[in-house]
Amino acid sequence: MNPAVNPQPEPVYGRPQSGWQLALYTVVFEADTRAGRRFDQVLIAVILISIAVVMADSIEPVNTQYGRYLNVAEWFFTLLFTAEYLARLLCVRYPMRYATSFFGVIDLIAVLPTYLALFVPELHLLIDVRVLRLLRVFRIFKLTEYLVEYQSLGRALAASRRKILVFLSAVLMLVLVMGTVMYVVEGRANGFTSIPTSVYWAISTVTTVGFGDITPKTDLGRLISSFMMLLGWGTLAVPTGIVTAEMAAHRRGEASTAPQNASPPEPAVSRICDSCQSAGHASQALYCLNCGTKLPVNAADLTGTAPVASRPPDSSSP
Repeated sequence: MNPAVNPQPEPVYGRPQSGWQLALYTVVFEADTRAGRRFDQVLIAVILISIAVVMADSIEPVNTQYGRYLNVAEWFFTLLFTAEYLARLLCVRYPMRYATSFFGVIDLIAVLPTYLALFVPELHLLIDVRVLRLLRVFRIFKLTEYLVEYQSLGRALAASRRKILVFLSAVLMLVLVMGTVMYVVEGRANGFTSIPTSVYWAISTVTTVGFGDITPKTDLGRLISSFMMLLGWGTLAVPTGIVTAEMAAHRRGEASTAPQNASPPEPAVSRICDSCQSAGHASQALYCLNCGTKLPVNAADLTGTAPVASRPPDSSSP
């Protein structure tokens, strides 16, 4: 008798048990299988090509000469992505969970602009939102460590949100006051036609952007603008220091709460058997616990960091 297998948590979208749905699910959702990995890599290439088509279509000489072909290509990509989106909904047990998930919403938004452009042509350029679908690259190439860094940055921003809000409020009061002062000093004759226009100038000056469309002409106005430019350098450093301090505090907290001799946690993987399509194998496993077939090589095996696995289960044992 084979050793007992601990039950694995069911995927949030609902993994089918058998049939064509399981085969389709393995291809479009399981990046650990050979077919799934190739499908996602081809999908990313198609997304990049479709974005290039939209960008080329916005260039007037290219649109004039090749607009018809670009339009045909765009509809081809849209129908292809629509079929992929419907396939994802059909192969899961809980379609609404996928439709309302982050990637489900992104996949829907990626195809909507082409259809909506039939009624509002300006929405055609929103097709570039497909670039968000490239977030799947983290799952395909197993760049989970980057996701951890994103989460760390997100926690730091969330922890410092009140400090950042106070900082932005202070900056808002500063540009409002300085914009009003410049409106009084320079006046309409020098381009400061209203307080909102002067506030716009103050914002572009404090942020050291300085478009140059409005410039002070009086000596006092130039003195005030010079002070605001120098103030802008220090202003930009404040939010950076706030977020950096929060990230350092989180790291110190994690280091103080971590056990002294604890081994690093095993990365979460979902290795799939190519033979019986069973999931949930450990990263160091070489053979399927259900049928004994050799498992596909994972990223850890390629880097030489995977520990040596035990021999395959003996099917002849009672």
